[in-house]
Amino acid sequence: MSEACTKSALARSVARELALAPRSQRERALLAAAARIRADEGTILAANSRDLERARAAGMRASLVDRLALDHERLSGMASSLEEIAGQPDPLGRVLDGSTLDNGLRVERVTVPLGVVALIYEARPNVTADAFGLCLRSGNACVLKGGSAAQESCLSLVASCRAALAEAGLPEDALQYVEDDAGHTQTQELITANGLVDVLIPRGGASLIRACLERATVPVIETGTGNCHVYVHESADLARARAIVMNAKTQRTGVCNAAESLLVDRAVAAEFLPDMLRELAGAGVIVHADGETLAVAEGLDLPEGALVAATEEDWGTEYLALEISCRVVSGVGEAVEHVNRYGTGHSEAIVADSYEACEAFLAGVDAAAVYANASTRFTDGGVFGLGAEIGISTQKLHARGPMGASALTTTKYLVRGNGQTR
Repeated sequence: MSEACTKSALARSVARELALAPRSQRERALLAAAARIRADEGTILAANSRDLERARAAGMRASLVDRLALDHERLSGMASSLEEIAGQPDPLGRVLDGSTLDNGLRVERVTVPLGVVALIYEARPNVTADAFGLCLRSGNACVLKGGSAAQESCLSLVASCRAALAEAGLPEDALQYVEDDAGHTQTQELITANGLVDVLIPRGGASLIRACLERATVPVIETGTGNCHVYVHESADLARARAIVMNAKTQRTGVCNAAESLLVDRAVAAEFLPDMLRELAGAGVIVHADGETLAVAEGLDLPEGALVAATEEDWGTEYLALEISCRVVSGVGEAVEHVNRYGTGHSEAIVADSYEACEAFLAGVDAAAVYANASTRFTDGGVFGLGAEIGISTQKLHARGPMGASALTTTKYLVRGNGQTR
């Protein structure tokens, strides 16, 4: 049996014990994990330093190095997230609905764990702690497989979390980590571990997610790439619009909720775009512009290379870098049509003072999170009050948007009778 299957089997063997563990015991384990991460900071940061050294030597892009890097503040944030998750209402055993049938049967639909959750992710060590915390909160055993670039960091965090499980009297095998291999054999074994894994969540770039969707034989929750748009309506406060665009694009570029496309109403393009393009160029952002944007930009004396002609491919590109596409549109209807055609169903925003325009955009755009007058950067489990997220689902079945502990549950019917037969 492969490592992936062996570890999935170990997780499966204790999944029932974890599912039946009382709320108080799961909370103790979460708090113990937070304390362990703080106490083990030196060890974790040393492991992360080794990962960073290899990543830089391999020429990893700066935005991805930023995802990989840990420091005191980020570790403290991980621990705080675990403490926040511990303080949340228990997602298990909630009675969602119920009734008494005419024959006297009492029927209730209650929440229960999924069982064994597998997560495949890239060079983001924080996902290790988030996934562990949310799976534990929801009574699920978990099998994690991070990218090779973050392997030492992830293994160090897993060691701290497994120790916390033992400290709380829960089985350490409820948390498993599958190490990376050059041929991706373990990945293939994990995504086809039917009977051992109940659900797979891929979290990373488009190629990882596509590979899992195409090859997995276990159920998959698709977490989406983020070709996110900011649309500036003709009624917008233009200074506020520029601030939102700059935050959505430049606050952190290597994340799925960063803006990758800018849409501007034709009625305000000549007024809005010159200052917007200057600000973007000043931040080092390359703008892939349509013909109307290029025309407005003539004579602005922008730095060389700051503005390039957009291709059809640009409208659907998630850059994860200091790049953005820009297109002039003729109103809300065209903006919604563009977003729904080229977007990935992640996070989309309108900036407008018109109530009617905002409501039309909010209703018309098909995405997990749609904003009026706010940055797309807010789509995050922690920001939304979930403590953390195991991913942001862009699909419509089971879960959509940032997924917290409650998204890692399913339901079953409890039916109580007194001898009824049919």
